[in-house]
Amino acid sequence: MSEILEMHPARIKPRDIARIVETLRHGGVVIAPSDSGYALLCQLDDKSAAEKIRHIRELERDHPFTILCADLTDLARYARVDNVQFRLLKTLFPGAYTCILPASREVPRRVQNDKRKTIGIRVPDHPVLQAILAEHGEALMGVSLFDSDAYDADIHELPAAVTGQVALMVDAGDVPLRPTTVLDLTEMPPLLLRQGAGEVTGIV
Repeated sequence: MSEILEMHPARIKPRDIARIVETLRHGGVVIAPSDSGYALLCQLDDKSAAEKIRHIRELERDHPFTILCADLTDLARYARVDNVQFRLLKTLFPGAYTCILPASREVPRRVQNDKRKTIGIRVPDHPVLQAILAEHGEALMGVSLFDSDAYDADIHELPAAVTGQVALMVDAGDVPLRPTTVLDLTEMPPLLLRQGAGEVTGIV
């Protein structure tokens, strides 16, 4: 059974954020809230934790993780972007978008689309996850805890098969499941791969 840490988004305690980050740094998988629902998180270079997440979500081997960043400061570490792409990203983030970009050499293969050598980048707009990313100091990788069609999903009713593999669950109350809009920025203008919560008028 995973440990549960209750946290109100408007009353975030630094010691709680430090505890979450310490759990991640010690190889733990964490469930945390985001602006697109709850997510499974781990460190970018943690192969064992990534395998746990794949097992929890029953993901195929070629299912890529999303890279979650606090901002665009270190974007060049993870993706190859030109000035046009970067200007567009600045207008989208933080927000409910996942943007597909060419991966840099520094990104582990398990985070990439193996055939296209691309990654999905997000800068989430949720105070708890933003605080976690800022304290961690580097990007994390993750996937949604629930499928996009699991409208009645409830983190308080997770089966033991899930909670038994998660080190810590951050309970921030009800978080609407609102899938991100996915944009492929490897070509311009961007290609809309999935319409989600992010508005695309004037973008594609």
